[in-house]
Amino acid sequence: MKKVVKILSIIILLCVAFIIIVPIIFEGKIIQLVKKTANNNINAILDFENADLSLFRSFPSTELRLENLTIVNKTPFEGDTLFKAGQIDLKLPFKSLFKDASEPIDITSFAIDGASVNILINKDRKANYDISKGTDSTSNKAKQDPFTLDLKKYEITNSKVSYDDASLGLLVKIFDLNHTGNGNLSAENSILQTNSSALVSVTYDSINYLNKNNATLNADLEINLKENIYTFLENEASVNQLPLVFDGFVKVRENKQEMELSFKTPSSDFKNFLALIPQVYSKNIEGVTTTGNFDVHGIIAGVNDDVHSPTFDINIRSEDASFKYPNLPKSLEKIYINTQITNKTGFSKDTYVDITQLSFRIDDDPFNANARLTNLSENMKVVASINGIVNLAKLEKVYPADAVKGLKGILKTNANTSFNMRAIEKKQYEKIQTTGTFDVSNFEYNSKELNNTLKVAKTSVAFTPKTVNLKEFNGQLGATDLNLTGTINNLLGFMFNNENMVGRFALNSNTFSVNEFMTPKTDTSQTKKSKAQLKIPSFLDCTIDAKANTVIYDNISLKNVSGTLVIKDQKAELQQMRSDVFGGSLGFNGLVSTQKETPEFNMVLDVKNFDIGQSFTSLELFRTLAPIANVIKGKINTDITLSGNLNNNFTPNLSTLTGNMVAQILSSAITTENAPLLEKLETNLNFLDAKKLNLNDLKTSLSFKDGKVQVKPFMVKYDDIEVAVSGGHGFDKSLAYDAVINVPAKYLGKEAVNLISQLSTEEQNIIKIPVNALISGTFKNPNIKTDLKLAVTNLGKQVANNQKEKLINKGKDEVTNALTQLLNKNLPNESAKDSTKVSTQLDSVKTIKNDKVKDVAKDALKNLLGGKKKKKDTVN
Repeated sequence: MKKVVKILSIIILLCVAFIIIVPIIFEGKIIQLVKKTANNNINAILDFENADLSLFRSFPSTELRLENLTIVNKTPFEGDTLFKAGQIDLKLPFKSLFKDASEPIDITSFAIDGASVNILINKDRKANYDISKGTDSTSNKAKQDPFTLDLKKYEITNSKVSYDDASLGLLVKIFDLNHTGNGNLSAENSILQTNSSALVSVTYDSINYLNKNNATLNADLEINLKENIYTFLENEASVNQLPLVFDGFVKVRENKQEMELSFKTPSSDFKNFLALIPQVYSKNIEGVTTTGNFDVHGIIAGVNDDVHSPTFDINIRSEDASFKYPNLPKSLEKIYINTQITNKTGFSKDTYVDITQLSFRIDDDPFNANARLTNLSENMKVVASINGIVNLAKLEKVYPADAVKGLKGILKTNANTSFNMRAIEKKQYEKIQTTGTFDVSNFEYNSKELNNTLKVAKTSVAFTPKTVNLKEFNGQLGATDLNLTGTINNLLGFMFNNENMVGRFALNSNTFSVNEFMTPKTDTSQTKKSKAQLKIPSFLDCTIDAKANTVIYDNISLKNVSGTLVIKDQKAELQQMRSDVFGGSLGFNGLVSTQKETPEFNMVLDVKNFDIGQSFTSLELFRTLAPIANVIKGKINTDITLSGNLNNNFTPNLSTLTGNMVAQILSSAITTENAPLLEKLETNLNFLDAKKLNLNDLKTSLSFKDGKVQVKPFMVKYDDIEVAVSGGHGFDKSLAYDAVINVPAKYLGKEAVNLISQLSTEEQNIIKIPVNALISGTFKNPNIKTDLKLAVTNLGKQVANNQKEKLINKGKDEVTNALTQLLNKNLPNESAKDSTKVSTQLDSVKTIKNDKVKDVAKDALKNLLGGKKKKKDTVN
């Protein structure tokens, strides 16, 4: 017994060792075979991060796992990744490990997870998936495939496919692809059973036809490898809940494919039509009651190669159908659809779409349309007409879509059009024949983007071959009334040719409230993103001539507003705008641009006779440039040039302002109440009465940049006091001003009065002393420093100099008189009569005695100022 156990133990040990050692021995062989096969057969680079051969995971089969495999294109798609997968598992029989390297290896199943396939076709119709090197033309023997597929099962999970055909303008994206199947693909005849599900998006010529719509396909395919024929057997497909079944075959040849496929809806229930509408719009169609039929059937047959395309005939029909949602009161009735999509030649230019009838009715209101599209691939021609009445208020009673909720109004239309795309591309609008009318009355529209209901009493649009004329638009939004007329010159070019919308409009309004168009501010806290920056639409190229009796912006009411607004290249230019406001008039020209990430503006304002109190209370810009003006009552003229950036709500960002301002105050009075700066000035300088300052006809100018205002020096005065002001302030209300106050000496207190008491009244009024005031701090909390004591000292020096000159002049006069008398007394009478001789003698005496007179004056001045008296010299 022990011997048996020992033998079994050895066998088990050998088996385990075999299972461990064999993958190690053969792993290199299999990996080398994979890479060699790829290098020999594809014009691309295949690589993977890791390969693992195991007997444990799929015993008794062998499993080869490749991780992070990629296939990267070479020229002309160099660097593009054609295929990548997170993991690929290949299963093969154990005996395959012992085959000769020249023999094919059987693969019984494979699994791919997290794959991404990126198919590209450029405008020259070259495809990035065409990476096969083909067979050696000099050899008559085909190379033997290194692998054979005898699949019991395969699966592709969590994968995606992108198909981008630049030559057709077609983009197909498949998301969340899950596909399973099984069949012996190495046999000449086999049946491949498949199950697929995915989300599909289809965009053709920039039009989105499917957007992540659910699609499923469960199909059995009969495969004939000898003839390369693939035949649909039992199958069932659905696209966004529309069921379809297929029948037919595809035969693959060396340079072409032959096909004959037919498809149809398995039932004719009109609910199939609702299934075509994306679910986000159709909502839940469960419980919807329908009458009538809806059929889709078609056939695709012929050859597909570089020259030919298959012919096809697809028909979509519905007769006398209706649908009604369970919770809505009305139904859409008398639905007729008759559409044919056909190509009878196999040449794409001969494809046409014929919508011979599309009509429905809500109650007694009919709506009819038809269209024919021909020559789709070269120069598509469109002939269409529309005629009907729609009561918009009934739409939400028929169809559960948010877009139609709250609508009111009657739409009447009768229009015809005929055009071709080449005429639009070449802007030959005279070749476009569009006529008819489009009228809406009693229209009401509610939106979260509007503060009030938009009501349109009547609007009328007339189509002509060259223009679209807005004949009438009478609307109301809250307090705003709108009367708009105008023309659009290139509506089709805008719709089909990516042109800017070119037009001119006239806007008239009795009351235009800008506030009605401003939505509440969004939360801009750190936890939420701020509202996106507003942009002027780049496609607008229009001119608006506007007039309004009253325009309300925030708390400002502008009267008799007129001017022109030109919108182009994401810029809005204001031309010759005029308005009455704040008891005066305002003219402005300017430009707003949103071309850059941060909007910019520049503006020139011409202000006439503004009431200072009203304007500086209402306008933040004025309060920032001249905060002190809030204490002034009166009128002002000013010219302002400014530029800077705009905030998200299109108000100026004050920290970025740059410009100049020239102002003239016409008539004024000053109120010092609640004016800390003036109150503190009056406290520090008790002789100053700010209310008496005379600002009439005061002219001053200032400049501003980087949040700083610099004021050009100016002079103000009242009575016999003059004040010279210079300096500036910041937008943050900080102060940096100098004021020089020329003060009559009589206002400088008792000490000054004593100094000037011996002066005459006339002299007292003439003497003025400059008092310097340095103003800092803020307008609410100013700091004021003055040199008043120094001013009194300077007054003493000025009085002393004044008295000195007076005494010198008085001494001169006294000496002259004394000498004159002396000379007249001692000279003979005849000599006294000779005035010329006397004068000459006096001049000689003055020169001799001049120094002595100065000494006498100095002593007199010292006595006047209270100095110690000294004995004076006498003049002999």
